[in-house]
Amino acid sequence: MNAQQPLPLIGVTMGDGAGIGPEVIVPAVLDAATLGRCRPVVIGDAARLREAARILGTECEIVTVPTPAAAESAPGRINVVDLGLLPADLPWGALSAEAGHAAYEYVKRAAELALTGEIDGICTAPLNKEALHAAGHVYPGHTELLAHFTGVEEVSMMLSTEKVKVIHVTTHIGLIDAVNRIEPGLVERTVRRGHEAMVRAGVAAPVIGVCGINPHAGENGLFGYGEEEEKIVPALEKVRRDGIDARGPLPADTAFFLASRGDYDLIVAMYHDQGHGPVKVLGIEAGVNLTVGLPVIRTSVDHGTAFDIAGSGKAEAGSMIEALRQAAEMSTAR
Repeated sequence: MNAQQPLPLIGVTMGDGAGIGPEVIVPAVLDAATLGRCRPVVIGDAARLREAARILGTECEIVTVPTPAAAESAPGRINVVDLGLLPADLPWGALSAEAGHAAYEYVKRAAELALTGEIDGICTAPLNKEALHAAGHVYPGHTELLAHFTGVEEVSMMLSTEKVKVIHVTTHIGLIDAVNRIEPGLVERTVRRGHEAMVRAGVAAPVIGVCGINPHAGENGLFGYGEEEEKIVPALEKVRRDGIDARGPLPADTAFFLASRGDYDLIVAMYHDQGHGPVKVLGIEAGVNLTVGLPVIRTSVDHGTAFDIAGSGKAEAGSMIEALRQAAEMSTAR
């Protein structure tokens, strides 16, 4: 980054106020390394952040600002675009339609600010899908919500840890529906989005491992009904012609081990649990969720609202710090 260029402005959505979002945001946005990379502005509820700081025993100044541009970056200061949607007596760790609606509004405001260029990227604290639905907002999660607000029909979820990165062809649908939805065009677009994201992150020629659908990637027709040959192979042939190093279909039970030792820069998983399970074993503590294909940068923690420990001060902020780091780096690269 040029020394004269200002640090990117990152909008940090507070997520579900009854969960651990406020407790991981406070230390993450105060972190000296974070402040050296970006100018974080929380989009959420100032009073809830003050309560989180009290629970954590953290001395800081929480300041409401009318716009991200009005935020002043300084040690010990947290800037908040305060939507003031949460009741003062909102209990920690309890499902709440009010908190679900507030989380929806935080994301909506962040998307608006990103599309108008008032922030350079978005970093999201976790929301609770059941609370979101209880508030009447029926979306599977952040990924689909942001796609809706930014007018994008198709995006991909990428999970990033120190050991492995994975992008998903399908995510929040049942396994039978996922297999039916997978087709060569979708696989091809997912591989291309993953390749573009890796190049943007600084990997000039990423090696991409693409999982099969069936055990042992079908083992030449022994398992399944030829899904690999029908749904995956044609996509790989197309992207390879364009110079993308995509290898497979690979048996999923070995692909992640090979990626963790450095054989692959990115793994393409065919469905949610095929990718999420290994990633969470290999590094959920500092894992980051990226939405690839949006017109704006978006990263997120790779954990949920953790209602069981919300309000106790026990939440770890490592994933939020890493999510802010990647949002800052990708925003700068843009």
